[in-house]
Amino acid sequence: MIVEFNVSNFRSIFKKQTFSMVASVSKGLENNICNSDCDDKLPLVRAAVLYGANASGKSNLLSALLLMRKLIISSAKESQQGEVIPVDGFFFNKKNRNKPCEFEVTFIKDKTRFQYGFSANKKQILEEWLFAYPLGKAQKWFSRVYDSKEGNFNWNFSKFFKGNKQRVIELTRDNVLFLSNAVKLNNEQLFPVFEWFQKDLILLDPLHGTGLNNQSSSTMLLKTEENKKRLLKFMQAADPSIIDINVEKIKPDEEELHFPDSMPKEVRDFFTKEFANQERARINFIHIGNIPIDLREESDGTLRLLAYAGRWIDALDNGRTIVVDELDNSLHPLLVRALIKLICNPETNKKNAQLIFSTHDTSLLDNELFRRDQIWFVEKDEINSTQLHPLLEFSPRKHEAFGKGYLQGRYGALPYIGEWKF
Repeated sequence: MIVEFNVSNFRSIFKKQTFSMVASVSKGLENNICNSDCDDKLPLVRAAVLYGANASGKSNLLSALLLMRKLIISSAKESQQGEVIPVDGFFFNKKNRNKPCEFEVTFIKDKTRFQYGFSANKKQILEEWLFAYPLGKAQKWFSRVYDSKEGNFNWNFSKFFKGNKQRVIELTRDNVLFLSNAVKLNNEQLFPVFEWFQKDLILLDPLHGTGLNNQSSSTMLLKTEENKKRLLKFMQAADPSIIDINVEKIKPDEEELHFPDSMPKEVRDFFTKEFANQERARINFIHIGNIPIDLREESDGTLRLLAYAGRWIDALDNGRTIVVDELDNSLHPLLVRALIKLICNPETNKKNAQLIFSTHDTSLLDNELFRRDQIWFVEKDEINSTQLHPLLEFSPRKHEAFGKGYLQGRYGALPYIGEWKF
């Protein structure tokens, strides 16, 4: 579960911006809150939504979390010495563009709260740190700080750190995270931290296809009859005419096995033989009248929901955190509302899964759907820097119409629309 996320000097974000899932003391919609299973029993909201004008920085905030996850998972196994780290400093100030970006996330895994972060420029990691809070008391497990004068890192490990640190230090390149390398070298103590980023943090971006380029997570559900029924029920929310789901195993056709003539014959023969017998799953929805429809003929909304279905069911079953940029893309508002309610309902969300998403759909700004501590606004300031504000900062009245207040400009984060002349 995410507790808090901090980011600074990243793309449109200049000064540190803090996003928090910690619940306030305000009353109402108690089902939208869960008590974390860590020792200090932090009350956290199950879902949170981001609003703001186009180009305000909503996507950059979520992209920062995506990049952080990517670097943790892949830096140790994919990067080479001297390879550029894909971070971009604040776009709108030349002095800051090449300064370090900083990322930090606080989360809960295996009943323990962790606080992990790092700063980096395009050349190297400059700082990295990890704190754990068993029994609610801080333990600094490790930190590293680059000394530019000496040209090396100052390392610090507490008595709570376990494992062969010297070997990992020697094998950790300047552009690689210590956390990633330590797990690669079988440090068991750090594996839960790594696993949270790898498995428990699910990031989806409908606009760019991130995490949605296939329906494999949904296809996996079709292996058992029980999960197939769950998937079917999920899909019927979008299209009640779907009465069944059929999975057909198919082999590549001749066109798929056609390789360029410029390829050497022995290579073509090898790949033809290699792929000829490989089967893949093809899903068809069976509609009323026992009519099978190929996925390519289904609506964008149906395909989008299919891509979400496996992720949602997995999150609910295992208590994962889903982060989606523009959740409402290609989906009807009532479908979006249904997805949110699956997360906010303790009967369907027994493992305390979380949802964080951005949207422009103001119909969701409803005090019967969200508490005041679940709504955030993103806007640009006078230097074009992204600013993040919770609705709580505006002290809305208990029964205030959030959607109406937002559109009236009461909370900011609205686009400026001048007079269009053609």
